[in-house]
Order: sequence, then structure tokens, then C-alpha cells
Amino acid sequence: MANTNPIQFIQQTRAEIAKVVWPTRRETLLTTLMVFVMAALTAVFFALVDLLIRTGLQGVLNYFG
Repeated sequence: MANTNPIQFIQQTRAEIAKVVWPTRRETLLTTLMVFVMAALTAVFFALVDLLIRTGLQGVLNYFG
């Protein structure tokens, strides 16, 4: 493992940080909105699946019970 002195480390770190492309405010807002929309769709999907399974299970138990 190569040893670098603290000055070189800081210079290399600054060079790498300069390469980072930060998202714009609009991109951040759109991405956040999409996360909330997908979370809501996932919640609705699993609620419907739960309702379907519960209804089917109640039907089976009522038929045989």
C-alpha cells in the first residue's frame, strides 16, 4: 500500500470532489416526488394483495368451516 503525505491526500481528495456532478434542485425535487409516488403505488398494491388474500382465505374457511 503506497503511503502519501497529508498534503497529497488533501489535494487528491479535492480533485476527486471537483469531479462530482451534483444534481440540480429540479432533479432533486423530481426524484423525491418519484420516490413518494412509487412508495404510494407499492402501498396500494400490497393493500390490494392483502385484501385479496384475506377475502380468499375467509371464503375458504367459511366454505369448510
